[in-house]
Amino acid sequence: MRAHEAGALHGDIGNRGPAWLRTPADVNALVPQLWPRNVTRGVDGSLAVAGLGVRDIAAEFGTPVYVLDSDDLRSRCRDFRAAFPTEDVYYAGKAFLCRAVVRTIAEEGLFLDVCSGGELAVALFGGMPPERIGFHGNNKSTAELSRALDAGVGRIIVDSFGEIDRLTELARERGVRPRVLIRVTVGVEAHTHEFIATAHEDQKFGFSLAGGAAIAAALRILDADVLELRGLHSHIGSQIFDTSGFEVSARRVLALQAQIRDARGVELPELDLGGGFGIAYTSQDDPAAPHDLAKRLRKIVDLECAAERLVVPRLSIEPGRAIVGPAVFTLYQVGTVKDVDGIRTYVSVDGGMSDNIRTALYDASYSATLASRASIAEPMLARVVGKHCESGDIVVKDEFLPADVQPGDLVAVPGTGAYCRSMASNYNHVPRPPVVEVRDGRARLIVRRETEEDLLALDVG
Repeated sequence: MRAHEAGALHGDIGNRGPAWLRTPADVNALVPQLWPRNVTRGVDGSLAVAGLGVRDIAAEFGTPVYVLDSDDLRSRCRDFRAAFPTEDVYYAGKAFLCRAVVRTIAEEGLFLDVCSGGELAVALFGGMPPERIGFHGNNKSTAELSRALDAGVGRIIVDSFGEIDRLTELARERGVRPRVLIRVTVGVEAHTHEFIATAHEDQKFGFSLAGGAAIAAALRILDADVLELRGLHSHIGSQIFDTSGFEVSARRVLALQAQIRDARGVELPELDLGGGFGIAYTSQDDPAAPHDLAKRLRKIVDLECAAERLVVPRLSIEPGRAIVGPAVFTLYQVGTVKDVDGIRTYVSVDGGMSDNIRTALYDASYSATLASRASIAEPMLARVVGKHCESGDIVVKDEFLPADVQPGDLVAVPGTGAYCRSMASNYNHVPRPPVVEVRDGRARLIVRRETEEDLLALDVG
């Protein structure tokens, strides 16, 4: 690969695309696993979600716009709830959080995981019962911990000795006994399906298992007898497509559970294996269904508990991306189509890295389709890029679009429900897009578009 001054995303000079990407027989066809369940291509060739055409959405709300299939979101909540009926399913709010989503997951019987004071504020504002909220974070402030205690959150996942001490002091002052879990760094990293025993102890999260910090944290909490230690927590990565990493993690964390039992005669009643379950961003991704995940995770925990002679603890998981990711697509309008000397065709849209940083930040892959019409033109390998003053402002690295794509067309990118709006920025002073919820042929604004007035109102200098 030839080096490129603009970065690795530009290093693949030429128009062949990645090896797995194939020229489609029908450039208008939708790959079902990539899209919300109620997205179809109508008789006029344009996309519709829950019976509402994307051209109508664009006309009413403008572009770019995040489009949430409300029934799809609910069905994914129900899929996880049905797959884990005796476990606790915590929706990971960092994926995407707003009042409407809080209401949905609360109504569907899920719990909610937050990791900042702002997320906690949205959770409470949205009506989530505080006892169904878990509070994460590697550097929770005294103010955040105080607010969590005063609100009565159901559990706090402690991440450092300093936090244990702060929380203990705050709990004593209030005369309360908060439930806590210890986040354990188990030396497993599963982003790439490689499970490394020591290298991933070097991170900001959790108490090291190999170094002895995790057992020390548990004994400190038990001996002080102010906080109620409920269990252990482990999170091994994201976009995970198999359960091998969970097997290694469960074995190590349950061995710690046995150590705690042997040291203090206490069997902790809960175990959280985290989240990170993958979704399909492109046709090469093949995520497991929730019921398959549940079956495999239960088997892993049962076997490891039997080996350690432990009572099987109550299991909890934290899916975020797997619930909201596939339920949303982003709708853009094409502004410029530029063929660069036969090297590549750039299709520029009216958003970019300010509404989806993941391609630039993580080298993430996405798909796209012409949304406002069907086309009989030949497939053309294109790169969908944004409007920002940055060479790395790429939305979709490689995708086949019709060769007649032109300014004014609408392009839709699926799988943008997780970590797109939540990580959005105002780079180049571009206001962040709205989020629109669609159900039964009707659209409802749930997060409004930012305006230039919003941006100027913050500038008090």
